[in-house]
Parts: sequence; C-alpha cells; structure tokens
Amino acid sequence: MKIAKNQNLICLLILTVFVGCSGNKNPKETQAIEKLSEEISIDKNSLFDGKTLEGWKITEFGTQGPVLISDGKIILNYGDGCTGITWQKEFPKVNYEVTVEAQKTSGNDFFCGMTFPVNDEFCSLIVGGWGGPVVGLSCIDGKDASDNNTKILKQFEKNVWYKIKLRVTPEKITAWVDDEKLIDFTYTGHELYVRPEVYLSKPFGICSWNTTSEIRNIRMQRL
Repeated sequence: MKIAKNQNLICLLILTVFVGCSGNKNPKETQAIEKLSEEISIDKNSLFDGKTLEGWKITEFGTQGPVLISDGKIILNYGDGCTGITWQKEFPKVNYEVTVEAQKTSGNDFFCGMTFPVNDEFCSLIVGGWGGPVVGLSCIDGKDASDNNTKILKQFEKNVWYKIKLRVTPEKITAWVDDEKLIDFTYTGHELYVRPEVYLSKPFGICSWNTTSEIRNIRMQRL
C-alpha cells in the first residue's frame, strides 16, 4: 500500500513539473493531476472521512442520545443506555485489525464498546466499563468482561484521547490501549457472543454506555 502510494506521488510530481515547464494548461492534464492528487490523499483503510457518517448508520437502540459530527470527530452523546454507530458495508470475519481513537467527555462507563465478528460469532471489546476501569471481552463462555479472564483494570481520564487497537486472527483476539497490550486471548474452544444491549451493533459497531464519548480516526486493514 505504501509503495503504491509513493509511486503515485512520484507520478504526480513528474506530471506537475511537465505541465508547469510546458506552459500549457490542458484541461485533461489538469484533471489528471487533480484526480491523482485526490487518490493520494484518500486513506483506503479509513472507515470515517471526518465529515459524514458515510458507510455508517446511527444504531437504533432506543436508548441513544444524539450522534453528531464536529471537527473530525463522531460525538456519541449521553443516552439512557447505548449510543452508537454500526458499519453498513462489507466487513471481514477474521484476519483484520481495527484502530480507533476515543475519549470520554462525561459519564462514568464505557466510552468505547466495539462489537466485531470472529468467524461466524461475534464479541465486544469493552473499554472503560463497569464504572470506568474495566477492559475486557464480552462475552466468553457466558461471562461478561467483568467476570472472565480477559478482565483488566485501567484508569481512564476524561478528555484524554486513547488509541485502541483490536486484532482478530484465526486463533486469537488481541487488544491494545496506547500500545499497551491488555488482551491476548486464544478463543479456540470457547463460546463467543454479545450482550443483548449491543446486539444491533453487529457485525461491526462502536457505542458508549451512559457516557458521552468522541471517536475519530477509525481504520481497518486486512491482515
């Protein structure tokens, strides 16, 4: 991906110099420069353009607060339960990695609940749940993130951005917060499912619980 992008950049520079030296302003050449420039600027792995909810829909939990976009962020406002968004386009079932930046601005529960596919099952990565400190997977063998062996306690401050990374391979679910590996779970032989509250987030969605959170830089790449 990076090699192709660099090649496009070289082509753009050559084309720009050629047109500039020739002194001509051929509309076709100008259009070619504009198109190539646009292609270079597009992040093929991005799931959020910073301006619209293209590819997403507001999840109709029935408990949600308003969902807004401002300054390159998706704002999931405090509701009476879950507030979130669900991806509407194709999404892989395994061998992928998702990164997102999230912060909590009010409330005291999870500010990033990421529901995701694992082959033909689904699971949720909870960040900041059960009063604020719990990170873990829900659900495993009938146990929530607060009760299974993926549970980690971590302090999260309000108005601080955290980088969250999730990786799903044929054997493991791995998760990091700010490059600190918190979950490294081999799921073979275990039953995975999601709580009823986030069922509508399938196949891939992000939500908060009784908390206002802000989300940005959502990216997914296949492994």
